[in-house]
Amino acid sequence: MVLEKLGSSLYESLRKVFRASTVDENVVKELVRDLQRSLLQADVNVRLVLDLSKRVEERALREKIPSGIPRREHVIKVVYEEIVRLLGEKTVPLNITPGRRSVLMLVGIQGSGKTTTAAKLARHLQKKGLKVALVCADTFRAGALAQLSQLAAQINVPVYGDEREKNTVKVALDGLKKFENYDVVIVDTAGRHKDEKSLMEEMKMLQEMIKPNEVILVIDGTIGQQAAVQAKAFHESTTLGSIIVTKLDGSARGGGALSAVAATGVPIKFIGTGEKIDDLEVFDPPRFVGRLLGMGDLRSLIEKVKEAEEKVPEEKIRSMLSGRFTLTDMYEQFEAIRSMGPFSRILKMIPGLGYEVPDDLVSVAEDRLEKWRVIIQSMTPEERENPRIINASRIRRIARGSGTSEKDVKDLLKQYMLMRKMMKTLRRRRLPFFTRR
Repeated sequence: MVLEKLGSSLYESLRKVFRASTVDENVVKELVRDLQRSLLQADVNVRLVLDLSKRVEERALREKIPSGIPRREHVIKVVYEEIVRLLGEKTVPLNITPGRRSVLMLVGIQGSGKTTTAAKLARHLQKKGLKVALVCADTFRAGALAQLSQLAAQINVPVYGDEREKNTVKVALDGLKKFENYDVVIVDTAGRHKDEKSLMEEMKMLQEMIKPNEVILVIDGTIGQQAAVQAKAFHESTTLGSIIVTKLDGSARGGGALSAVAATGVPIKFIGTGEKIDDLEVFDPPRFVGRLLGMGDLRSLIEKVKEAEEKVPEEKIRSMLSGRFTLTDMYEQFEAIRSMGPFSRILKMIPGLGYEVPDDLVSVAEDRLEKWRVIIQSMTPEERENPRIINASRIRRIARGSGTSEKDVKDLLKQYMLMRKMMKTLRRRRLPFFTRR
């Protein structure tokens, strides 16, 4: 998990809100203190942390809560929205023109993982069906062409470079001429530091000569808040279109790099999450923050729940809450869960479960749900509508018909009775997940 230490720390802070019997001012203030501690430990700028915590406290305590939403859920929503706001609120696509060749120029300081990122980006675009080529315009670092060629060979992408030629602009132009018929050409440039004036000038000249669709700055996520200084210097020398933050798989300072770069106003479009060629993911702030907080993809979950709510017949809810809950209704709920996607993904979307559910337990739950669906399918319509008539001989027949054991059938009936009892206790509450398929 990207930035797992920060994520688990923030998640523990939110758990306190979930566990609190009443979410009052003291609980909110404690949450704010926990947020400050977690973000500062992740090297997020002090001013940004104070601004964020002030907004969280103000909104959590003063903002009018929408009807039907408990205060604790409103507080979690506020935290989620403010961290998304800190990192940038939307995904920004690469500047690639369909139907004609696009050129992407990668820049960055030495050791940022730029060459590896060039290959990862090529792989990402290749998976989208684009014809991609790489140009090694790094004429300074020994072995740069060999490294890029080795990476490109893994994904069957062509590379152009010339170790004898020291004119960077000529190498780049020759490479672009060679790959005229490609959809995207990625130009990997030499690593340079903000204080190396001649190299920064060369980068500016290279941009003017090859006229890329987009200049992408690759920044090492482990440098923390210094990422903003580098981003600002590169942005002043050449017009940056986007930033890729690398090495976020094990960085304690990744929060500092992400927030610092976001503060420059240049969009983060990708993040590097590991060493493998496929370990590059599109940076989607809402989804990223959802995973970070152990909330999974909260946005998708909310959309799915809204769809479910819209399909619920009001009279059906009233009937079930009054105790008219049958095995047919239970089967429909299993089908509704299946229609939302894999059970493991649904659990990871739910606030409070993202860091808690072991994979083996998820697998057991999925197997049990599937088994129960088959058992209900093996019942007669009368049995599904009136489970009380199911006696020992019927249990044996249902078990044989479903390919399960009598114990499995009894477990299902026991679960049904528990759910039926729960329905009666929820007479005056709203049930968001009841849906028809």
